[in-house]
Amino acid sequence: MSQSLARLALGGDLARPALLSVADLLRWPQHRVRATFECATSGRRRHRFSGPLLHDVLADAGPGFDPERRKDRLRFLIAVTGTDGHHALLSWAEIDPDFAHAPVLLATRIDDTPLDGAGPQLVLPQDRCGARYISGITAIRVDGGYRSWS
Repeated sequence: MSQSLARLALGGDLARPALLSVADLLRWPQHRVRATFECATSGRRRHRFSGPLLHDVLADAGPGFDPERRKDRLRFLIAVTGTDGHHALLSWAEIDPDFAHAPVLLATRIDDTPLDGAGPQLVLPQDRCGARYISGITAIRVDGGYRSWS
């Protein structure tokens, strides 16, 4: 019996929205991190993750930055949704190499287990708390609609 492959939908302010499986995410360079984080329900967790950087995947999707505005990318937010209904929100500046350059992964493996059936996991090794680790990602939305309110 074959297991169906999980897919995540990349959407929002992107020139090339996409529907990606874990196998598709293997096209980008794979990075490895060891992460220790606190989980509210099960205490301290330690895992090894591998997968592409979130920045690399989203940059290839063509975020709709305005080239006439020098720091336009700073108004973009990234919303991540998982199969269990959990959500996380990041700013583009967190993952951008010119700013915080956080090594946020779309993990394709946890420890030695491939995530083909479960779907990729959002991994933020810089976070002490595991609340923004999203398992079984179903959607990532890039939103640049946040402009000055004045």
